[in-house]
Amino acid sequence: MSWFWWGGVTLCLFPIWGALLWELWEGSIRPRFIPDAEVDALSTSMLARYGDRAEKIAFMEEDRAWRYSESFEQGKWRRVRRELRRRRQTPEISQPARCNDESGKPLRP
Repeated sequence: MSWFWWGGVTLCLFPIWGALLWELWEGSIRPRFIPDAEVDALSTSMLARYGDRAEKIAFMEEDRAWRYSESFEQGKWRRVRRELRRRRQTPEISQPARCNDESGKPLRP
């Protein structure tokens, strides 16, 4: 096989590999460059606006982005949804009871 044949194969396969690499960049790599502060701000505003339904709304936004072939938006909403899930599953840290003396007995109300 000559270099001419390999050049033709490369030329024919370039659009396929190009589309694959572009989709990988837009859907997986580029959303990872979104600052964590932006993801936290989005998830906080969604929790304030929707309450318990925030994760479901984020999933709806992710699905909408998938349906309209917006890979970057889909990746962004996936990160927001994961942050909402993490917040829901992580228990709140409670304050320790105040102690009256060195015995460690808590104060009575």
